[in-house]
Amino acid sequence: MKEIQSVKNQIIKEVKKFHQKKQRDVQKKYLLEGYHLVEEAVLAGATIDKVFIDQKGYELYNDWLNEQLVDCYLVSTEVLKALSELPTPQGIVALVDKQEQIVENFTGAWLLLDGVQDPGNVGTLIRTADAAGFSGVILGEGTADLYSSKVLRSLQGSHFHLPIIHRNLIEVIQQFKQADIPVYGTELNQDALPYTKVSPRKDIALVLGNEGQGVSQDVLDLTDRNLYIPIYGQAESLNVGIAGGILMYHFVSDRNH
Repeated sequence: MKEIQSVKNQIIKEVKKFHQKKQRDVQKKYLLEGYHLVEEAVLAGATIDKVFIDQKGYELYNDWLNEQLVDCYLVSTEVLKALSELPTPQGIVALVDKQEQIVENFTGAWLLLDGVQDPGNVGTLIRTADAAGFSGVILGEGTADLYSSKVLRSLQGSHFHLPIIHRNLIEVIQQFKQADIPVYGTELNQDALPYTKVSPRKDIALVLGNEGQGVSQDVLDLTDRNLYIPIYGQAESLNVGIAGGILMYHFVSDRNH
């Protein structure tokens, strides 16, 4: 195993650039931190370019690492801190290739995110879609970067379990409509329905919007119906992650368990 002790090492300088979205987009690679997430990547068959691990991690996972057949570097605490975006590094950082997602049709239940900016919300919504058995997630313009460290930590590996693609939501909603799949927006207006008035069904598209502005008007104009969640207390609104969880599980609630 190779060793790197200095943060000035050229390999470390190059890998640190993947903290930037531009570098991730150009090279189609991203950084993944923590044993659970790296193991999820391995189990999913993702291509791992390099692994950086500290002494404690190496002692614990030596046999596992030797089975992976990837470039592995034993690094100092200072180097791991330079590669990590956490206050306390998790002992291992991997440089992973992005997996190309190919979707031929949009059958089943799909979650569409329109400008959801908070990384924690994006990760929570995708993870919930994974748990609820949704077919996939479509990220529209203005939505937080899937491969940022904060989104990845919130995802906890769910991006390996279902398709997540970037598309123009106007165009993709038109595809859903052409396939006679209903598209539900989320907005409280005089024509909106409480979500409980809509029956669960297998094929749907659910659109959730920006934390402050909601779903954009041009997207709302294309939805078949807009839904809302009744609020019985004094809160002004629900967090988009909570609202999304309620709605997603409603639409799959008639499945046999």
